[in-house]
Amino acid sequence: MPAFSIHTYGCQMNVRDSDLLARRLRAAGFAEAASEDEADVVLVNSCSVREKAEEKAIGKLGMLCAARRGRPGLVVGLTGCMANRLGPDVFGLVPGLSFSVGPRAAGPAIVSLVERALAGERGLFLADANRARPMDAETTKEAGAGEPHGSSAPASFVTILYGCNQRCSYCIVPSVRGSEESRDPRAIVAEVREEAARGAKDVCLLGQSVMRYGRMGFAWPEALPSPMGFSEPLPRLLELVAREVPEVRRLRFTSGHPSGVTDELVRAMREIPAVCPHLHLPMQSGSDRILREMRRGYDSARYLAAVRRLREGVPDIAITTDIIVGYPGETEEDFESTRRVMEEAGFDNAFVFKYSPRPGTPSALLEDDVTDEEKRRRDQILLADQDARGQRCNDRWVGRTVDVLAEGPSLRNPARWSGRTGQNKIVVFDPAPGLRAGDFVRVSVSSARPQTLYGALDTAQTRP
Repeated sequence: MPAFSIHTYGCQMNVRDSDLLARRLRAAGFAEAASEDEADVVLVNSCSVREKAEEKAIGKLGMLCAARRGRPGLVVGLTGCMANRLGPDVFGLVPGLSFSVGPRAAGPAIVSLVERALAGERGLFLADANRARPMDAETTKEAGAGEPHGSSAPASFVTILYGCNQRCSYCIVPSVRGSEESRDPRAIVAEVREEAARGAKDVCLLGQSVMRYGRMGFAWPEALPSPMGFSEPLPRLLELVAREVPEVRRLRFTSGHPSGVTDELVRAMREIPAVCPHLHLPMQSGSDRILREMRRGYDSARYLAAVRRLREGVPDIAITTDIIVGYPGETEEDFESTRRVMEEAGFDNAFVFKYSPRPGTPSALLEDDVTDEEKRRRDQILLADQDARGQRCNDRWVGRTVDVLAEGPSLRNPARWSGRTGQNKIVVFDPAPGLRAGDFVRVSVSSARPQTLYGALDTAQTRP
């Protein structure tokens, strides 16, 4: 059978979608190629959230299609958000592209599209219907048929919420991912159970605005009561997954929104042992004026109140965030407000992005009046601020012993291993003989950098 390779851009949801597409192809008899050069089929799973991500995907597709001159049988397919945004126009941008399919339609259609393209068809296009069947637990079950247990990484993703109804002024996600749709908790549990059978010990529940799980057009099944007395859907789901799949020792969820930081959610994070003390809570700006322009639904005071609620209720919680610099009309005063609020929030880490207008969004109608040079300057200032802040956060772990899920050799130094704590902090350590990816170990932290902890392994505490 032909071999395939998948190149993924974008968020964890795209990573998860690529994994499911690979499983479907393997279940249909296709082999996974060792490299793109050895593949008969190459899929590019794309992202449209930022202009640069689209440019990278277009460039990659162009290179692959150009390679077909020496490999005439090569099939090149586009999946993901860019397929929905560009529609059939993508075939004009990338001559020679075999097919293009939206993220929700890809799962059920991928095998058929690949087979038709291998038979010589070109220009195949399938956009997501408004309520296209997403890649749910049933799809995963079909895709994973016959695959060996223990074939996944120690950490895995499971999508619980498709689409988004937030409609932030700069965000293209509602246009390319569709409207909000929460999955049935029983289907989620089934998929998490499959991930555990494949070796996952750490599972992150995904949604574009994950704390809205169960808020729209959804009724929690009466047959699934909450022994802990939770009434909100996300806390109930966390409790259910932790109870039904105890093999998963760590549960996470992302990305958050301050409106979802309720007392009940904080209690779930504190009282359900499997739920990790870490939350990614995008702030985007610390300027109340810019937050209004962005249509984020909160001001800096409400955001900081959510942060305080988390820190008071969840011991040793790590909070990370996203920030956009150079939004249209952002003044130096707005920027300094962001610096001040970031410092007050005390983020463990921050991902800073330079604003780029996305077609069809409300902010794209505004003048992009902050120069590229100024965006770069603000970006570098925030990153330097965060380095200092991250160093202070990590220094607090020096001298302590932490639980680490071992992931494998460190990327920078293969002689050492790395793993993550419940706070999602990277820890680098010297491995012991017989250590395996997926083992939990205890590491005594001896030093720290802004984004990494370093320490010595306590071999007596290693456990599967």
